[in-house]
Amino acid sequence: MKQISTDISVQKPPVHPAPATITVAGILRPPLTTVGQHDHVAAAAYLMKHAGTTALIVADAQTGQPTGIITETEITHAIADGKDTNDIWVDTVMTTRPAIITTTTSISDAAKIMTARHLRHLPVDGDTGTLGIVDITDVCQALIDTGQGEPEPSR
Repeated sequence: MKQISTDISVQKPPVHPAPATITVAGILRPPLTTVGQHDHVAAAAYLMKHAGTTALIVADAQTGQPTGIITETEITHAIADGKDTNDIWVDTVMTTRPAIITTTTSISDAAKIMTARHLRHLPVDGDTGTLGIVDITDVCQALIDTGQGEPEPSR
């Protein structure tokens, strides 16, 4: 009589940490690059290029405290409106009072904020003030890496 093997190898899917436990602290982009609110927009573009970033925190010239954020989108819109980036100040195009998250904000919550408010960048605050920025690419990559960005199996 022939023996039939009934051993079936079942692969278990990788175990990923729960979405709420993965925070933006792991994807934060330090060092923080800032630009003054009374700097020319051309200076902000220059800083972005050389810092390898697409957004800068705008700091008050006297206190050094954050007053907003300027992104490549705002610079692009200024150029599209026919403005000369050497003639306009950062504070005329920046976003004041941006949505701010903390280092303990989950990746999932950051994605929800970005989606709901149509944002590509979020400043991140910690115990000592603004620590950096997370962008949509980092958030999406983190979701993919944790298995949260994978499509649901079709039924």
